Amino acid sequence: MTAMTASVRTIALLTGLPALFFVAFFLAPMAVVAIASLTNPAGELTAANYVRILLDRYHWDVLWVTFRIGALTTIACVLIGYPLAWYLVRVVKWPLWRRACVILLIVPLFTSNIVRSFGWMVLLGRNGLINDGLVASGLIERPMRFIGTETGILIGLVYILLPFVVLAVGNALAKVDPSLEQASADLGATPAATFWTITFPLSLPGLMAGGIMVFMLAVSAYVTPALLSGGRITVFSMLIFQQYSSVFDFHYGGALSITMLVLTLILVALAGRIGEPKGGSR
Repeated sequence: MTAMTASVRTIALLTGLPALFFVAFFLAPMAVVAIASLTNPAGELTAANYVRILLDRYHWDVLWVTFRIGALTTIACVLIGYPLAWYLVRVVKWPLWRRACVILLIVPLFTSNIVRSFGWMVLLGRNGLINDGLVASGLIERPMRFIGTETGILIGLVYILLPFVVLAVGNALAKVDPSLEQASADLGATPAATFWTITFPLSLPGLMAGGIMVFMLAVSAYVTPALLSGGRITVFSMLIFQQYSSVFDFHYGGALSITMLVLTLILVALAGRIGEPKGGSR
C-alpha cells in the first residue's frame, strides 16, 4: 500500500507540475487578455473592441499584409528547406561534415533576433554588401531598395525561420525506411516516381510541422518586420505593440491579440486538414 501511495504521489507530481506551469504561464495570461478584450476601462462587459476591429478596414488591410508575408515566408522556407534537409540526410555521408552543417544551421538561433535583423539592415542597405555585389556583377545599374519593402522583411524572416523547416523535414526523412525506396526501385519505378509516391508522402508530416511552425512565428514576428520595414509597412504584431506600449489601451490591445490568435489558429487548422492523408490515418 505504501509503494502504491508513493507511486500515485510520483505520478501526481510529474503530471501536476507541468499542468501548473501550463496554467500559470499560458492559460492565466490568456484569460487576462481575453477578459480585458471584452471589457472597457470602466470594467463593463462589452464587445465594442471587436466591433471596432470588424468595421475598420485598416485592420483587415494590415491582417492581409501580415498573413501574406507569413504565407510567402512559409513557401520560401519550404522550397529552400526541403532540398537542404534532403542534402543533409541523403547526400552527406561523412558524419563530421553533417554535424558541422547542422551546427552552422542552428547557430543563428542562439543569436538575438534584434542582432540578426540589424545585420540584415546593414547587408540590405543601399550601400550594403548585397547591393554592392549586384551592381559590381552588372545585374543591376543602381542600388535596389530592400529596407522598407516586403522583400526585405521576407529575406530576414526566411533567414531566421529556415532552420525550423530543415530540422523538421530532416527528422522525417531520417525515419523513412530505405527498404521501401529500394523495393520501389526493384519494381521498376524511376527515382522521381519513388520520391513522389514513397519518400515525399512519408516526409510530409515533418514538412507540415515545419511549415506550421514557420507560419505561426512569421505572422507573430515583431522585431524583424519593425526593423526591416523602415516604418513603411505595418504588420499586426506592430499594431498590438503600439496599443500596449504607446496608447496604453490594454482592452483594445487585448482584442487585437485575441483576433490575431483566433485567425491564426483557424488557418493552421485548415492547413492541418489539407495536409492530412486522404482516407484518414491508419
